[in-house]
Amino acid sequence: MRICSRLILIVLFVAGSAFGANVWWGQWGQGPSHQGSVPVAGQMGSRVLANIVYDPFTDKEQNGPYAAGDLLVHYQTPLIADGDVFMEFKTGQFSNIKDWQVQTWGERKYSWVNGQLVQQWEFTGDWKPVPFSPDKDGPGWEPVYHGVLTNSGLYVPGFGGTLIKLDRDTGGVLAHINPFPAVDPNTYAVGPLSADKQGNIYYNVMQLDGTAKDPWLVDAPNSWLVKVTANGQATAVAWSTLVPGAPKANDRCTFRYSTLTLPWPVMGADGNPAPVPTVACGSQRPPVNTAPAIGPDGTIYDISRASNDDYYCYLVAINKDLTPKWASSMRNRFHDGCKTPFLPPNGAPGGCTAGAPFGVSPPDAQPGSGRVLDDSTSAPVIAPDGSIYYGAYTRYNYAQGHMMRWSSTGQYLDTAAPWGGFQFGWDTTPAIFQVPGSTTFAVITKENHYGDVGSYCNDATICPPDRNANNPGYPEQYFMSSLTPDLQVNWRFQNTNTLSCQHNKDGTVSCVSDHPNGFEWCVNAPAVDVNGTVFSNSEDGNLYEIDRNGVLLNAVFTNLAIGAAYTPLSIGPDGKIYTQNDGKLFVTGN
Repeated sequence: MRICSRLILIVLFVAGSAFGANVWWGQWGQGPSHQGSVPVAGQMGSRVLANIVYDPFTDKEQNGPYAAGDLLVHYQTPLIADGDVFMEFKTGQFSNIKDWQVQTWGERKYSWVNGQLVQQWEFTGDWKPVPFSPDKDGPGWEPVYHGVLTNSGLYVPGFGGTLIKLDRDTGGVLAHINPFPAVDPNTYAVGPLSADKQGNIYYNVMQLDGTAKDPWLVDAPNSWLVKVTANGQATAVAWSTLVPGAPKANDRCTFRYSTLTLPWPVMGADGNPAPVPTVACGSQRPPVNTAPAIGPDGTIYDISRASNDDYYCYLVAINKDLTPKWASSMRNRFHDGCKTPFLPPNGAPGGCTAGAPFGVSPPDAQPGSGRVLDDSTSAPVIAPDGSIYYGAYTRYNYAQGHMMRWSSTGQYLDTAAPWGGFQFGWDTTPAIFQVPGSTTFAVITKENHYGDVGSYCNDATICPPDRNANNPGYPEQYFMSSLTPDLQVNWRFQNTNTLSCQHNKDGTVSCVSDHPNGFEWCVNAPAVDVNGTVFSNSEDGNLYEIDRNGVLLNAVFTNLAIGAAYTPLSIGPDGKIYTQNDGKLFVTGN
């Protein structure tokens, strides 16, 4: 599975709605509900109108021994207001992917001038990401630096969990807001900033143990949800108050069987699964890359996970006064494990241990759990009916994860009965298209059936890495899929392109057929226009434009993206498409 192996609602905007009359695409997922849709038609032309480098280190980032050719970086959504575009950039130093904190992040403003996207200013900030996790218990991919645009300014994360407000016209600092008594170098703003329709800013903050050799192997001392009002008043609410019913830091949490005991689940002499090892749960905290969502009634939805055990995760609802509303567990929600059509038969390569019970996940012999990894950028999305979607990780279904859905009151909606969730959710912010004037909507998501990854483990003998005709997961395939609100398939569009192409110095394009199974969708948050047209990046370097019935309308080639980072898209008020590839911002249109 490559690094690129990593949706959306129509919202009709009127003047003064959302978070500013002239803010168009202001944050992750476009608006407070992370809906990612706009009330204009996207431009279907194949012209590349702009090509701007925002990450000058991509060659170095991909060539280190840890990266092994993949671009292990998360990037900001292009933010748009009127004819202006705001995009992150990176500068400073780069030594290796494991030392990403030596880099410097900032924001640039561009404006359309005589058909050209021209830089107007740049701001270099002091934000630093959490450190690399050498043992993969935290982030192994560079965390995202992500601002939010409101009518009053551009906000970006700062050092020590602070917030910086910039003047949109000049890039000058209007305010440097610290919600804490002092600036602590072990405290980090994590994930994209979000804004509600009144211009209040919400973001997650995590404190790590600065005395630990590896802070990812010990409990996180503190975490907070921060709210900054439009007039600059900051409130930091302790994360420990937001997840009622969660295990305490020193409680014992079920983990998974040791890799020394494969195949899984381990079966006892009595014919039943053996007890599963436990660990100290650790404190609940936010993941590194998610963004809070805010509903029309002011309810804030966020994601929480146990520091030491990512099998204990929650969707959290928070009242607008920052008191807890409810928390719903992602644990034991799925029933698509052993002896189901999604894994090889028990006792066969890639299948569970002979005698394993029906439906359990191999790692712990329990119903499958939605896991939250720090490398995922999945964020909650609020649907027109008030339900909430979240894409969680699961390893036991070929690392495809699951799409999950809750009611507005916190009830888990076991919509894909009898399995418990749609069998893809890894690192995707789910998309939804609502027909204007209708109450019905469709969820739009990538659906990558990865090759080169075993069913539930990394042992090539027990879990063969390639799908084959004797495997129910066969073949390796890659889809953009439209789902009903209860996660049944409307249609699938398959990437069947086999060609890897590149631009030549003479302006021509040359291609070689080397991907017989197609290319995976290299997107973590696609965009949807008023007609239901889906715009999505692929690893083959194309921007695909797919209509509301799953029919390909156009594909615009930008640059081959094998091993590229998952990147989000934006649509401008004039229908221009803002997409990303290999550290470059591309704008396409007519």
